[in-house]
Amino acid sequence: MTVKQPIVLKDLPTDLDQTRLPQHIAVIMDGNGRWAKRRGLPRIMGHQRGVDTLKDLLRCCRDWGIPALTAYAFSTENWGRPLEEVEFLMTLFERVLRRELQEMMTENVRIRFVGALDVLPPSLQLEIYRSMEDTENNTGVQFTVATNYGGRQEIVQSCRAIAQQVKQGLLNLDDINETLFENFLYTKGIPDPDLLIRTSGEMRLSNFLLWQLAYAEIYVTQTLWPDFDRHILRDALLNYQQRERRFGKVGKS
Repeated sequence: MTVKQPIVLKDLPTDLDQTRLPQHIAVIMDGNGRWAKRRGLPRIMGHQRGVDTLKDLLRCCRDWGIPALTAYAFSTENWGRPLEEVEFLMTLFERVLRRELQEMMTENVRIRFVGALDVLPPSLQLEIYRSMEDTENNTGVQFTVATNYGGRQEIVQSCRAIAQQVKQGLLNLDDINETLFENFLYTKGIPDPDLLIRTSGEMRLSNFLLWQLAYAEIYVTQTLWPDFDRHILRDALLNYQQRERRFGKVGKS
């Protein structure tokens, strides 16, 4: 009989329980603009630094055995930001995808984008679909990027799609339940997050994964996103492991 060897994690802090790590972390990356402003820099410099922070978090998930990470990169409301900043972000997304794709392949990352992608610049859409196609068979960290994403928008479009199928006689009303509904979400096939981390101290969901975060634990740090690092992730995970997840039921204590 073959004895299955335990997974050896890299640099996992000794005070974290390997058996109680979240399987999916979602992050609201808030504070790039404030980080830059405090340093007398243009807001775009905060976004550039934020990309490096996200890359390190992705590697940390790989090293510590956390199989899925979802990042809120651009919301449907973010189009209301100054035109120069929006144009920079679109260009930044495209440039990062083009530059980092080979590294994601090497590190076995599978990337997926969710949101209303069809209104993004055509050149960015090309890079998005190319990156998803090229990495679809990778088996490492499942990295989901919410781009032009809004939780309410996602729920409304799901309802419309289901209503259309009912109208066409493809579904009956009695067929509609939570499992079926989830199959119409952008995140179809992606497990719900166990832990949501929000930086910069803001205490709101900002229209992010409203359905999927129903029972996620939430951790808010005052740290601005560009300063988020493995030490703060360790604090978030330690806090997560100290909680009792009840999913609406009565707890053990």
